[in-house]
Amino acid sequence: KIEKAKPIKCGTFGATSLQQRYLATGDFGGNLNVWNLEAPEIPVYSVKGHKEIINSIDGVGGLGIGEGAPEIVTGSRDGTVKVWDPRQKDTPVANMEPVQGESKRDCWTVAFGNAYNQEERVVCAGYDNGDIKLFDLKTMTLRWETNIKNGVCSVEFDRKDINMNKLVATSLEGKFHVFDMRTQHPTKGFSSVSEKVQKSTIWQVRHLPQNRDIFMTSGGAGSLHLWKYEYPAQRSKKDSEGAEMGVAGSVSLLQNVTLSTQPISSLDWSPDKKGLCVCGAFDQTVRVLIVTKLNKV
Repeated sequence: KIEKAKPIKCGTFGATSLQQRYLATGDFGGNLNVWNLEAPEIPVYSVKGHKEIINSIDGVGGLGIGEGAPEIVTGSRDGTVKVWDPRQKDTPVANMEPVQGESKRDCWTVAFGNAYNQEERVVCAGYDNGDIKLFDLKTMTLRWETNIKNGVCSVEFDRKDINMNKLVATSLEGKFHVFDMRTQHPTKGFSSVSEKVQKSTIWQVRHLPQNRDIFMTSGGAGSLHLWKYEYPAQRSKKDSEGAEMGVAGSVSLLQNVTLSTQPISSLDWSPDKKGLCVCGAFDQTVRVLIVTKLNKV
């Protein structure tokens, strides 16, 4: 149990090795800190990353997940998304911020993807107005953007360390969207399928580490929903002008359970034990669950 002066909003082990187990945290003061849990008095890396609260954090290149440098991405209420390499002091390696004259939006969620070799890497960010933006860190450009008309609570690629395959985005009003990230159309972008789950917020999405086509969503009504994505017969087709465009598949509900009268706001799967998961809810309870028969779907 470690207590710090500033409230901590988010954390990740994703940019560190299993041996080091450094925890990167974002706090209410906009600070990014990396802690050695064996000696947690002073952070091993610290930077005043943002002007306002850091809402979301993700790491890649550590834990044997994703090729390339160990990097941390932070998304903040100040409207910026920044990528940090703990080996580089004080300044981010990438800074995605609103262009001059554009109003800043509260960034609620960030995720790494496409880290399948030393050069490739993308960051996906979701904002309070429904914007989803995909930043290509190799070319330092905005590769794609869309709007799902509702605050984006959580985004996650089905795998960080492969060629982009699928991305799930969950929203404030009970909907989630699955984007097929294999084929990007020049004007229409990525194809997607959406599903309305409930009237309340879908706080989180997490893909099963042992099967990228199964994922779980956690909801404002205190429930968990387990989904399976089915690929279409053909994942791409040519439009009338001969350009390749993606074809979205379908999602089916495998199981759901209500665990709490309060929202389930955080969720994670075990990478080692298939079906073992943990969730935290507003009722201040941490629940450990096991999902069985996952080898049969």
